[in-house]
Amino acid sequence: MTYLAKPKFHHPGLPKNDLGFTHRDYEGSISTLCAGCGHDSITAAIIEACFELSLPPHRIAKLSGIGCSSKTPTYFLGNSHGFNTVHGRMPSVLTGANLANRDLIYLGVSGDGDSASIGFGQFAHSIRRGVNMVYIVENNGVYGLTKGQFSATADRGSKSKRGAINTDSSIDLAAVALQLGATFVARSFSGDKAQLVPIIKAAIEHEGAAFIDVLSPCVAFNNHTGSTKSFDYVREHNEAVNFLDFITPRAPIKVAYEPGTVQIVEQHDGSKLALKKIAADYDANDRVGAMTFMQVHTAKGQIVTGLLYVEPESEDLHGHLGTVAAPLNALNEKELCPGSAALEKINASLR
Repeated sequence: MTYLAKPKFHHPGLPKNDLGFTHRDYEGSISTLCAGCGHDSITAAIIEACFELSLPPHRIAKLSGIGCSSKTPTYFLGNSHGFNTVHGRMPSVLTGANLANRDLIYLGVSGDGDSASIGFGQFAHSIRRGVNMVYIVENNGVYGLTKGQFSATADRGSKSKRGAINTDSSIDLAAVALQLGATFVARSFSGDKAQLVPIIKAAIEHEGAAFIDVLSPCVAFNNHTGSTKSFDYVREHNEAVNFLDFITPRAPIKVAYEPGTVQIVEQHDGSKLALKKIAADYDANDRVGAMTFMQVHTAKGQIVTGLLYVEPESEDLHGHLGTVAAPLNALNEKELCPGSAALEKINASLR
């Protein structure tokens, strides 16, 4: 695969963060995705979040699986650690890397095909174990690399580009993450930078399993009438617990509004988007309440976005296991091989 490199030079007047880095220091190669793909907007949000947090790129480890979404780590954080795993196996590789070195910030990028089908078990176990990570699913409801077949997150009754009707029930990864015990759960839209950037920043700062389901309509195979993952459907059925912005395949459209109000925005194609934010009485610290809220609105055909749940006093996998604080590659031979007496004591405790 050929990657297009960006020029090294940039304008000396570009804004810099606390580390003296510009946005260019958090970018990667030029995207080869379809023009207008929402995944590129997610890439931009990740770049903006890392820039605003002034994170040293070398402290970030980005991991992915297989699919359009799993190509995107090539397009951000070119100076960070990176590993592209096989289909559906990103969570286990991320878990192993995290156990070996907790000093890095772990960012897992996956797709609905990668995480809700072949990697569903891997997704579930990484979430329930509380791995300290940001797990982002770029969710478009189709297998974009293999010409638009339904994925496991496609809603029952939705129509494919070729006219086929999905007869299978869908998997709601945000609802599953809540049920599995994730301590940070959010859903956003690929074009909603005003909502998505602070969500990513909060997830990075969170200790424990942080899961973000990002709706990212496929402009090639899932942006037609009858699709429940299309731009038009998301526009008409969004129910935000925080706030929502929107971006079309052609140009960004930004809006701002107060809690409890509705903002009408006319799109480039003439359609209108009603952006709604509910009153500020939604409790993001109530796991059961969040699950109920999502189920009620899903039954109405509405898509709930925003920060759905956060557990402030959380603990990650290292806390559960009581692991050593130092990275494994920093331990010496004596620490790694404490002797036969110590090994016998460990074996005796397991009998």
